[in-house]
Amino acid sequence: MKLIGPFKQVVTLANLPLRGKLTDEQLEIIVDGGIVVDNNIIQHIGSFETLRNENPTIEIEQMGGEQIVLPAFVDSHTHICFGGNRANDFAMRNAGKTYLEIAESGGGIWSSVQHTRNASEEELLTTLLERINFLIDLGITTIEVKSGYGLDVENELKMLRIIKKAQESTKATLVPTCLSAHLKPRDFEGSNPEYLEYILTKILPKVKEENLASRVDIFIEKSAFQPEESKDFLLKTKDLGFEITVHADQFTPGSSRIAVEVGAKSADHLEATIDEDIEFLAQSNTVATALPGASLGLGEKFTPARKLLDAGAIVAIASDWNPGSAPMGNLITQASILATFQKLTTAEVLAGMTFRAAFALNLEDRGKLEVGKKADFVTFETNNFQNVLYNQGSLNAKHVYIDGNLID
Repeated sequence: MKLIGPFKQVVTLANLPLRGKLTDEQLEIIVDGGIVVDNNIIQHIGSFETLRNENPTIEIEQMGGEQIVLPAFVDSHTHICFGGNRANDFAMRNAGKTYLEIAESGGGIWSSVQHTRNASEEELLTTLLERINFLIDLGITTIEVKSGYGLDVENELKMLRIIKKAQESTKATLVPTCLSAHLKPRDFEGSNPEYLEYILTKILPKVKEENLASRVDIFIEKSAFQPEESKDFLLKTKDLGFEITVHADQFTPGSSRIAVEVGAKSADHLEATIDEDIEFLAQSNTVATALPGASLGLGEKFTPARKLLDAGAIVAIASDWNPGSAPMGNLITQASILATFQKLTTAEVLAGMTFRAAFALNLEDRGKLEVGKKADFVTFETNNFQNVLYNQGSLNAKHVYIDGNLID
């Protein structure tokens, strides 16, 4: 057992509700606080001096200077296992080319599929671990990682096995998701429904057999999979015992409603969600995940996070880090910008990157600094926690703790 501190401010996020809007006045802030950790779990939180006096023989891990501490962040939507890059896509978009025009000229998702298929396992593992370490340095200790750049049995399994292998080399929690339904690959001889059946009969049984992922995702969009075939696929996926999540309403509305109807853990993107579907989402336990990195990368409008929160939805914020539409990867910067455009409170942004994002991954043991929670937290060298978002990602994390242990 050890006492870590003192911190100028301990921002616990304790007692905040899972859904709906939040005010900054609802934040619990312990001044000159400390955290007692034992067996990877938070045991006590309170005044540092009081905790030390009550436990005179406890080991002290002293914080130097002025630091604040927050729950570690959760990035609940990434595509960080990939080969190559798509810098040319970015240049073409900025020169006025459309998403479909870029895809037809050899760019888009299919370009990343080819690069990923051609990359060696060693190369994919090395770059994946580099990206994981980048996220840890930001204070992100739980990271969802999707497949979806393999799109056949051999290469989807290759990606998921690499994600599983990466877990052996990092203390961060990786949450693998099978996104074989990213789009129908160009070399598949058959229709969309036939490809989805191929996933159900050829890929997912092997994913389950090797315990490579417990979650399945699908991209519902005109350029990918259509609503009715996607709904049928998702229901069959649930019957196989997988949790589901959906790329929904990125360019056209309607698929977020499907996500709710099939009981998806989250509907991610939602840039095109219409008001009536906002209400539908808000009445469900499906998390509405905003991906501001995609809005920035594509020059599209942001997820209507303000409307979703006001309606009572569960809103998470994730990076969507991928080689095409969201190459930045800096969740803190993206969330800070989303807050500016959507007028989100600091409490709403912090909740969206912590316990609400964890809920989207079915992980309710983290995201708050509370007794009994996993001891993952991040410190910043400042005397005011508001500076984290105010500096829009330029205030670097000072220390990152996973299971109560400092990560070098």
